[in-house]
Parts: sequence; C-alpha cells; structure tokens
Amino acid sequence: MRFTRTCSVVPRLAHRFSLTVQTRTIASVSYKDPVSATRGLIELPTLSTSRFLRTTKEDALATPGIIFRDDTEDARARRVAPDGSEILDDGMLSSTLTTASTSDEGRQVKKMNLFQAVRDAQNIMLSKDETSIILGEDIAFGGVFRTTQGLAEDHGTDRVFNTPLTEQGIAGFAVGLAVMGQTTVAEIQFADYIFPAFDQLVNEAAKYRYRSGNEFNVGKMTIRAPCMAVGHGALYHSQSPEAYFQQASGLTVVIPRSPIQAKGLLLASIRDPNPIIFLEPKVLYRASAELVPTDDFELPLRQAEILQEGQDLTIVSWGTPLYEIEKALLLLQEPERLGKDLAGNVPRNTRNISIELIDARTVMPLDFETIVESVNKTGRLIIVHEAPRTGGIAGEIAAEIQQRCFSRLEAPILRLTGWDTPFPLAFEKYYLPDAIRILDGIIRTMTY
Repeated sequence: MRFTRTCSVVPRLAHRFSLTVQTRTIASVSYKDPVSATRGLIELPTLSTSRFLRTTKEDALATPGIIFRDDTEDARARRVAPDGSEILDDGMLSSTLTTASTSDEGRQVKKMNLFQAVRDAQNIMLSKDETSIILGEDIAFGGVFRTTQGLAEDHGTDRVFNTPLTEQGIAGFAVGLAVMGQTTVAEIQFADYIFPAFDQLVNEAAKYRYRSGNEFNVGKMTIRAPCMAVGHGALYHSQSPEAYFQQASGLTVVIPRSPIQAKGLLLASIRDPNPIIFLEPKVLYRASAELVPTDDFELPLRQAEILQEGQDLTIVSWGTPLYEIEKALLLLQEPERLGKDLAGNVPRNTRNISIELIDARTVMPLDFETIVESVNKTGRLIIVHEAPRTGGIAGEIAAEIQQRCFSRLEAPILRLTGWDTPFPLAFEKYYLPDAIRILDGIIRTMTY
C-alpha cells in the first residue's frame, strides 16, 4: 500500500481500494483503546469527539454568523431576502433579530444531538408560527429518526400529521399548502425516496414564482430528508441526491454538519422566501452532540463557512465527509504514529502544509465567492463528497474554479467522491471517500 502516483486508471483504482482497506484499521483506533496506546497509534477524532463540534457554552454562543430571534412586544417578525432587503412577515409572532454579543452570556444552552436539534427547530416553528404544519410518513409518532417526537402531542394532530406512502403526494400537498400561505415542512422519510417527488419539486416548486410573474410562490415550503451513508443502508437508504437539483433554478439545497448548524440552518430555511430542500446526514443524528442554544436563532443560508484557515491548499466539502477530512489532516501531520509503512509514504515537506477547509453548507446555489477567494490564495483545490463522481457537485465547482482561478492554479483540481456505482452494502467502506483516500489526494495535489 503505497502513495506513489499512478497514471493508469486501473492501477490507481486498485491502489485506492487497498488504501481504503487500510483506513478501516486506522479508523478503528479508539480514544479508550489500550491496545492503540501500547502500539503508539494516533488517536483519531470521531463523529462525537471532533474539534468542529462546539462543546462549551462560550463556543456555542459564538458560532459564526449566528443571529438570535428574540421575542418583543413592539416589533414584527423580520426576514431577509436574498437581495438583502427586509421582509415583514405577519405569520410569525413578534420578534427582532439580534447578532451574538456579550449580552448573550445569559442565554441557555442544552446538549443536543442532531435529531434533537432538528426537533427543537420544528418545535420553535410550531410555537411561533400559527400557520405552520408538518407532514410526512409516520411523523405523528416521531418518525423513523424521532425528529418530530412529541410534536403532535404538543401542537395537535391537525398540525403534525401522517400522510399516505406517496412521496409525490407529500411534495404536491406541500406545494399547494405553501402557495396558500401555510408554512409547511414536509419530511421525505429517506432522501433516496425523493425521486418520486422530483416532478413536483423541479417543475412546480422551483418554477412557481417565475411562471406566475412573482404573483405566487412556494417560499413557505421546506422539504426535509435524511441523506448520506449510515453504515448499513445499502443502495436504497444511503444515497446523496443533492446533485440532481443543480439545474432546478429556484430551489435551495442545504446540508448541515452538526446540531448547531442543523437548528440554525433549518430555522433560516423555514423562514426563507424560497423553497428549500434540507438534507440531514443521518449518521450524525445520534453520533454528534453539541451544546446548542435553546433560544430561537438562525445561521446564514447560501454562505459557506471556513472551518480552518490555510495558505497552501483548499478543501471544500459538506456534511459527514468533513469529519473524514479532519482525520486526514491529523494523519498528514503525524503519519509515523501509525507505523513506518504509512510514514514512509508521506513526504516530510507536506506534513506542515497549511490547509484551508471550507464547509459549503448550502450546495445549491453555491457560495463561489468564498471558494474563489480561498483558491486564489492557495492555488490548489480538492472537493470531497459522498455522491457519485459523474454529474456531481464537485464537477460543477471544479469547472467554475478552473474558469475563475485558472492563472492561479498550481495543480489540477481533484475530486474525491463516491464511485459511479449503486451504493453498496458489503462494500460501503470501499465506496466512501475516507481519511486515507483524502490523505492520498492531498499528497498527490501537493506533489504535482
């Protein structure tokens, strides 16, 4: 298993697969594993111990871009349109928007995992917006992942209710409700099943405002769906369908990476004047936990977040792969702690490089300005996502950056993605871009 560069497609494919096998050994190292300590192996972060998670009250309240929506008696609810103008919204209870400041020290936080944060956001919506409803398969008792648990009991079965098993019907019903002024959150039980709803989303929801000359719109509709790999989901419960919506102008697609991000981005999505597809990485539902502010707050849509600043290489991703990138960055710095075989294949002049990591968060439309500014600085770009390579969002990012940053590029743009196959069950670990594949990509990009 070597990190030597290859020119032929077949050897490179086999090379990558062998590296993925090695990753399973690396990734299995536990913080509490006494064997790893005796062997001198590095302690890799997990989905629950990542440094990207905000586990103190101070960090939670200082989340970049956080805006608290405080109730007042003398103000009307406010939303901000994509052009920056303010929208008055009579459907919401009176509130004002305030940015985080030292006065926020008195705010409360609560430990939540991602599904609890999603549930909390929906509870706030139902409590504040009398026109809001939630619909979907089995959601009245909480849904498969319990993201609506207790909401029917708290807010009534006329506002939180089950639908027949028809995704096309769910989306069509949501479109109609939103057009009539209802704030509507519709759950597709798994993102893999969003395809029967495709016509309603791309031909109705996405185009409603345009075809009516802005007389009508579906801005009050949000579609939620669990996405990405979970470890045992196979071909019908593991897919990442975000790329299918790239040509559906009018839709926004959002993918959070953590509980705070999920709550803030979901509340912003619900209140945004555009239809939004909100995809939630399901492996994170219970694996990651943060101290989440209990108050009503929003995070900015259509704006990427720089998780780590750097000077030599830009990596862009979203959702679960961000945590594999974190592992790869640690392995790059200290490969010798995993043994001589790995250390001997990581050039010493790459171990201290400065890497900028960007979480896209909104993948449709993309925040190209943030990515362009970063690549103009670093001269190199890697994009990582779980979805297949062909027709993926990585290809669109690569094309746009090649056009905008061509004279500044020092190496070819690299895409690290899932393979162009159905999502496998037994071979899921081979399919996903893991820490070793990402490490290999970093070395190939930096040594080009």
